[in-house]
Amino acid sequence: MCTECGCGLPGDKPFRILGRAHDHDHGHGHHHHSHDHAHDHPHIHDEPKRHVDIHRSILDKNNRQAERNRGFFHARGLLVLNILSSPGAGKTTLIRETIRALNNRLKTAVIVGDLETDNDARQLRETSAEVVQITTGTVCHLEAEMIARAIKQLHLNSVQLLIIENVGNLVCPASYDLGEDLRVVLLSVTEGEDKPLKYPPVFQSAAATIVSKIDLAQVCEYNREAARANLTRLAPTAPIFELSAKTGQGMEEWCAFLIAEQNKICARDPLVG
Repeated sequence: MCTECGCGLPGDKPFRILGRAHDHDHGHGHHHHSHDHAHDHPHIHDEPKRHVDIHRSILDKNNRQAERNRGFFHARGLLVLNILSSPGAGKTTLIRETIRALNNRLKTAVIVGDLETDNDARQLRETSAEVVQITTGTVCHLEAEMIARAIKQLHLNSVQLLIIENVGNLVCPASYDLGEDLRVVLLSVTEGEDKPLKYPPVFQSAAATIVSKIDLAQVCEYNREAARANLTRLAPTAPIFELSAKTGQGMEEWCAFLIAEQNKICARDPLVG
């Protein structure tokens, strides 16, 4: 269930995890026992009204699982990215071309999140990476528990980079830690330079930002200075990568960043792996 929009309420379609070689239906709906007997509370109208804030408990549970995920990843020397953007900003193409550009310099696995279909996962399976799809049903974001279940479908022994492609949404995913090392947020040149100002929480939480589809900048009359100023205003320390996964422009700088970040993990614990 989401703290922002209330998606994934009990009774809604549960999430499923689809493995690479074959599909596993891992829907985990919550079964609620029905209570058919009547309850007579004649004085309920006299009781004072109480407000129960469930948002904190939802996030507390998620954050505990995220920390468990993070410990699991660190024990294996994994660099984990959580990639977020609005729909159509180019996450899947970026991930596909990142895997190809790395050219086995970092062995990669991918977890893909979508409300429905495994279209993105099938596209990514054209690369050398192992891919697991999470279909979230009615939930508009990924949660730490979903990631914990999905990684059981992956063979991570020799993997160095795990990329999580979150559901296309700039609102709800911002609240959910998945246990990642880096949260990467995409801004497409087709979306407008003020998009970060309209959705500040997700951009403020970015460890790195990517301006995607830079090859279309001139056609879209993209204002580079304004976009960079808005991104820097919200996330002053996050590096900004301007790139085109389609043409390859800027991809080597992005890959070099990933390799450097993975090297930091190895330096932190040289015995890992």
